[in-house]
Amino acid sequence: MTQQRTAPEASAAQGAAGGREPGEDAGTATVSVIGLGQLGTRLAQAFLAAGHPTTVWNRTPAKADALVAQGAARAAGLEAAVAASPLVVVCLPDYATVRGLVEPVAGALRGRVLVNLTSGTPQDATKTAHWAAGHGIGYLDGAAMSGTRLVGRPDALFVFGGPAGVFAAHREVLGALGNSVHVGDDPAQAPVYDTALFGAAWGALAGFYHSIALAGAAGADLRTYAEVVTGHMGFVTSLMADHARQIEEGRYPSDDGTVEVHRAAMDHLVHTSRAGGVGTEVPELFGALLAGAEGAGHGGSGIASVVEGMRAGADTATTTPAAAPAPNAKGRRHV
Repeated sequence: MTQQRTAPEASAAQGAAGGREPGEDAGTATVSVIGLGQLGTRLAQAFLAAGHPTTVWNRTPAKADALVAQGAARAAGLEAAVAASPLVVVCLPDYATVRGLVEPVAGALRGRVLVNLTSGTPQDATKTAHWAAGHGIGYLDGAAMSGTRLVGRPDALFVFGGPAGVFAAHREVLGALGNSVHVGDDPAQAPVYDTALFGAAWGALAGFYHSIALAGAAGADLRTYAEVVTGHMGFVTSLMADHARQIEEGRYPSDDGTVEVHRAAMDHLVHTSRAGGVGTEVPELFGALLAGAEGAGHGGSGIASVVEGMRAGADTATTTPAAAPAPNAKGRRHV
């Protein structure tokens, strides 16, 4: 029979004595996880697998049962979970839920570090960071960029924003989750990276989905095609690094072809897709981006100048109604 460990109700038995500066290393590698949905459960499992004593709490106690069987300590209540560790990781549906839970236990959180792996906006992160600072709580905002399947493996990307010293003090524990990267002292950078990387992933996947449909319509073996695409990605990622430099400098050499040349090639892709019975939404979108760059006066520039057309489009964004959020969209995206 597995013996269940219970976190003490009001004392920091696993090391987080009150009065420390937020982010100061407690000399132990303990962690508490609050919120045991799909991602929260995987976070706790990763901490346990790395040998970190882990306390867990969820509003529905039964969600902790499997983790307790794996060696986690079940907190008798939320305050007990907070008191059990110098590092408290929350993973909840939204920031309002986070604030609703942590505000009543702000006193217990003082001198500890709160790591928030909840989806939200940069404004949400900034408000929560300000609240934490006002209560003597260290704060890191974070994002899980590789879904749940990879958590605990080196290729699982986690990004964290907040004071570098706070991140450094808990780098070892957070490293149990995967490739944990500090993206800046501003906590709002984490949701910025979260959203931007989500868009980058979907941009790449949209191109892939269209291309594999086109290759399949022509009778290509899909697995072979996927292998070829994967091998080609090294070239694509090298363009990203080079084009980031071009965008930063505002200079767009045409070494990789001009916008006009690529727009003509995109027209060819649209016609080929249509002839093969494949939808043209994706190449038409790419063509519209190239047309925007041409309209911004960059037809003879390199293709990284597409970003200038996007920047020009931002000037009219305030006149375009924002899309309503998807109903019941909760928690982390898993792309």
